[in-house]
Amino acid sequence: MSGSPAPRGLPIEISGLTKHFGSVVAVDDLGFSVEPGRVTGFLGPNGSGKTTTLRMLLGLVAPNAGRATVGGQLYRELPHPSGTVGAVLEATSFHPSRRARTHLRMVARAGGHDEVRADVVLDLVGLTADAKRKVGGFSMGMRQRLELASAMIGDPDVLILDEPSNGLDPQGIAWLRDFMRYLAGEGRTILVSSHLLAEMAQTIDDAVIISRGKLKAQGSLESITAGMAQLTMHVRTPEADRLGNVLASANIRFRRLAHDLVAVDGVTPEQLGPLLASNQIVLYELTAQGADLESIFLELTSGLGFGAPGEPS
Repeated sequence: MSGSPAPRGLPIEISGLTKHFGSVVAVDDLGFSVEPGRVTGFLGPNGSGKTTTLRMLLGLVAPNAGRATVGGQLYRELPHPSGTVGAVLEATSFHPSRRARTHLRMVARAGGHDEVRADVVLDLVGLTADAKRKVGGFSMGMRQRLELASAMIGDPDVLILDEPSNGLDPQGIAWLRDFMRYLAGEGRTILVSSHLLAEMAQTIDDAVIISRGKLKAQGSLESITAGMAQLTMHVRTPEADRLGNVLASANIRFRRLAHDLVAVDGVTPEQLGPLLASNQIVLYELTAQGADLESIFLELTSGLGFGAPGEPS
């Protein structure tokens, strides 16, 4: 079968959103949209306003200006919030003696949903075999899956995740990627914040990049990368430490990818080659790469961010 996902998701619209914490502007006239049937990465340095924005979207923080809506409605106006939006913003303090199924049944009752949903979401996140286990014995990855199960208890059309990969091992991250892709394939709206840029590049359809509470870029990965003229040069050398010193002295941004591999951003081969030659850097390989998500992120944000006390991102 082929075709577009069923239109069950709802659009998210952020317009003119602003939030001050004292003298600190955490979110500054922010605006972007998130479409159904796609995984949208919400990316920015720590302290750039991501968590504050998500909390305003969910009605947990009042904005000083602007609106954040789901399907054209404020969260508090939704007739069935947990059946419309599922969210994981921070780790829940699970009762260690409570069993996984019992916890989910309580979540279902609190949201006005049938308790049979507990078994449905346990299966969805791969915890059916652990339904009777006490949560106190769960690993970090299992707790993350239980968080997701709680968010899915109302079969929501929109899923909002704040740094869901924290604490997960590579297998757990791969599972989470497939989980989000599956839900988007059903037509749901998925908005996920993360600092794991390499992982996001494999997962998301669209990106929203912010810094200092302001929008820096929005669109599909293809459109964002196509709009950036910057190249990244990969330099393989046994003198990576000395190369780093040379680049730093020339105010050229670089990243250490491996013990002998350095990524140099924003320069062409014609610019970098003479610099390497004049400093007699031993060179094994010099290749030009297209602009990737990480290099674009660094170009747009300069690695800068800030936040108010108690508002880490």
